[in-house]
Amino acid sequence: MRPARYTIGNTGTETLIPSEIIRRKRDGEVLDQEAIHAFVLGIASGAVSNEQIAALAMAIWFQGLDTAEQTHLTLAIRDSGTTLEWPDLSGPVLDKHSTGGVGDMVSFAVGPIVAACGGFVPMISGRSLGHTGGTLDKIESFPGINVMPDIGTFQRWVCERGLAIVGQTEDLAPADQRIYAVRDATATVESIPLIVASILGKKLCEGLDGLVMDVKVGSGAFMGELEAGRTLAAEICEVAGAAGLPCTALLTDMDQPLSRSAGNALEVREVIDYLAGARRHPRFHEVACTVASEMLTLGGLADHADEALASVHNALDSGAAAEKFQAMVAGQGGPKEPLERLARTLPVAPVSRAVYPDARGFVRRVDKKVLGMTVVMLGGGRRQTSDSVDPSVGLQDLAAVAEEVGPDQPLAVIHAASDSDWDSASAMVAAAYRIGDEPPDHHVPVILGRYTDLPETGKEKENGRDEG
Repeated sequence: MRPARYTIGNTGTETLIPSEIIRRKRDGEVLDQEAIHAFVLGIASGAVSNEQIAALAMAIWFQGLDTAEQTHLTLAIRDSGTTLEWPDLSGPVLDKHSTGGVGDMVSFAVGPIVAACGGFVPMISGRSLGHTGGTLDKIESFPGINVMPDIGTFQRWVCERGLAIVGQTEDLAPADQRIYAVRDATATVESIPLIVASILGKKLCEGLDGLVMDVKVGSGAFMGELEAGRTLAAEICEVAGAAGLPCTALLTDMDQPLSRSAGNALEVREVIDYLAGARRHPRFHEVACTVASEMLTLGGLADHADEALASVHNALDSGAAAEKFQAMVAGQGGPKEPLERLARTLPVAPVSRAVYPDARGFVRRVDKKVLGMTVVMLGGGRRQTSDSVDPSVGLQDLAAVAEEVGPDQPLAVIHAASDSDWDSASAMVAAAYRIGDEPPDHHVPVILGRYTDLPETGKEKENGRDEG
């Protein structure tokens, strides 16, 4: 990045007034690189106020940003803090990012798989807010685990074990932390240009050789509408390519359960079963294997999709991925138990009972957002950032679309802190399911589309699997 010619404040010979930048975007003008970088660096330094951040975010909400503006904003967010470097690694540095969904525990499978195949995965993750879960809350179900190390410790963990899952520190993309907090308070979180810059700005800080996006759509996702998901997937790939980061985006379905669990410790317990080979939910398995395969191909660890998929299956079936997961947990201060005993260290809710439908039938539809809000009501998620989280509560053995349910086949098992919480949750779960006499007559695939902006494939493309 060439240095910004302008600054905000009194640190340069030429200054830009924040209100002038806001006015230009409010009036539909295209902001140049110097203006965007000056504004973002002013956010990081404190020279730009929260009110000015809010005004620019709202102007972007209404006027949008073109690809060049999104790229400048992304790079400015990256440059507001430290960018990690990995000079001595024996393999590529790779990561994935999910836009968020109920029961989304893909990171816990994909990271160990890719590490077992020779990649290095520095995952910087977030916490839950609203009806979607947070990766940090899930891994913190393990007692003693450290998710907020200093940068040097984080890099050492990745170098030694191939992966680590941590939270964002103040050194990494500090401007984004202020921008996101203001977006959350001003109803501009859903702005696609701001989403693109926020995601990629943080990922570029990791010093990656490749990124795979898992853009989830449906009632259980942050990005609910299919068209919005398509737009986000395409724009992330285009901006990542412009910023020099090889990127592929998958569009995945979140209109029904991705796995059998929703809730922090319950999801981790299912991942342990998955890595151990005890049970593998087909929809979750397909997403995990596809994301991991894309990462291996991007990183040059496989020449084509079939070779990558074979490597993924070998990492799972040989137990190598399971060993990477166990080593990650132990290495970050969590329990040092072997994988077969690791689940015993997770907290257990005092109340655990199944909820059944009123009549026998087939699941025709599931409102995943209601299931997500059920977990929040139980205490497993947050309504606001200051809320604490109970890792033990949630939903297990969730019935999937087309499955038969009845008096002896439950909709779910509810794990609750009290009988009264279980009663409230059972009513919400029952309301989330639509039961009919026949199963649905159509099948919605879990992988809805694929986008990329790699040089060998040209501009963003969507594969033939799109069902929209």
